[in-house]
Amino acid sequence: MMGTQVAPAQLFYDFCLDDHVPDDHLLRRIDRFLDLETVRTELKPFYSGIGRPSIDPELMMRMLIVGYSLGIRSERHLCEEVHLNLAYRWFCRLGLDGKVPDHSTFSRNRHGRFRQSDILRHLFETVVERCLREGLVGGEGFAVDASLIAADANKQRSVPGDEWHPDELGPDAGQAVRAYLATLDDAAFGAASAVKPKFVSPSDPAAQWTGAHKGHAFFAYATNYLIDTENAIILDVEASRAIRQAEVGASRTMIDRTDKRFGLKPRHLAADSAYGSAANLAWLVKERQIEPHIPVFDKSNRTDGTFSRSDFVFDAERDHYTCPGGKLLVQFRRTYKTPRSGITKDGTRLYRSSKSDCQNCAFKMKCCPNTPQRKVPRDIDEDARDVARALANTPAYERSRHRRKKVEMLFAHLKRILRLGRLRLRGPKGARDEFLLAATAQNLRKLAKLRAMPSHGHAAA
Repeated sequence: MMGTQVAPAQLFYDFCLDDHVPDDHLLRRIDRFLDLETVRTELKPFYSGIGRPSIDPELMMRMLIVGYSLGIRSERHLCEEVHLNLAYRWFCRLGLDGKVPDHSTFSRNRHGRFRQSDILRHLFETVVERCLREGLVGGEGFAVDASLIAADANKQRSVPGDEWHPDELGPDAGQAVRAYLATLDDAAFGAASAVKPKFVSPSDPAAQWTGAHKGHAFFAYATNYLIDTENAIILDVEASRAIRQAEVGASRTMIDRTDKRFGLKPRHLAADSAYGSAANLAWLVKERQIEPHIPVFDKSNRTDGTFSRSDFVFDAERDHYTCPGGKLLVQFRRTYKTPRSGITKDGTRLYRSSKSDCQNCAFKMKCCPNTPQRKVPRDIDEDARDVARALANTPAYERSRHRRKKVEMLFAHLKRILRLGRLRLRGPKGARDEFLLAATAQNLRKLAKLRAMPSHGHAAA
């Protein structure tokens, strides 16, 4: 006999929302590591003491965590999902009859209280502190890298860089444009490079026109991660322009901020060759006493069959090079009444051989076939490069190079699982907000994965 579904005619129901959220649900495991009491304390000065009660800021924080943890990119869609999903309602403390706020509430608070109080940075650092208390941060080895995230900007509506004049923008410009103007002197944005971009988006001028993916060029921001290589916990995140100079500058900012905020300073730092310039290696070695497990960025090797700089032996004590023929290359061959530094405007010292030595040398055609003498430039921070080259032959360096892949896995997770392949918000502040929330979600998911939760029944007991 075919059964028929009949709606029960009960007037009252005995229903406990907590009983309908599985013990192994991601949000239940995240919830035990989330402490939002300090969020209220940080935001309290930004609320008025009179007037109607506002939307609970903890509710908005919890809804944003749901969205970024589960890859719900639209805030309008997020509100619909929280309204319908029992687990989302339980996590947001809404119960069965709690009202879900309108999606426009997030925009109003984002451009106001959230950015004025820097609450998203505070939330991220609160989760990092929990990771520290749970023993997930080793503190010995860090890794840094950057990944490009497409901006909400259209190539068809862009203008050539030569036609973009920031000084002509008026006070009625949009929020993303005003945020761009505020970062013109910021090392991560306007001050990172004096080179004008090929195209500029009027709706989001801080986004960088880039062809770094070797395909179609697009507008993008760079999200920069500093992680602990023990368990791939994200210790800091920074938004920057999608160029190498800005990414290197962001890495320095994150290292200093992590030291100041959490008292964490690594013994060694792993990164790719984009961070292997002489100036950056010198900053790590001389100023921060951090071992650079980084491939050296060096263009001195020649490809035409003649001797490269590496074929010349440098004597630091006597300050000269020795060529393959046994002759000396020095900076000065006479004493000047006024001592000279010998440093060029490019930050190098030039070591030259004697013309007579080169003219009679058997290696001249392999050394300087087109010039009367050989000239070897040496960067003022070449000693830092030498430190990095020496470390490249150690077992610790090999371990760091292997562990550095964890930061690339985080970027893959960010784009494929959390679906942050393209930004929704515009401007440097919008990129910063999204990157902070995504990194917070990744750390919370890591906590939920690595720290097992007791069973629901045992916890209730």
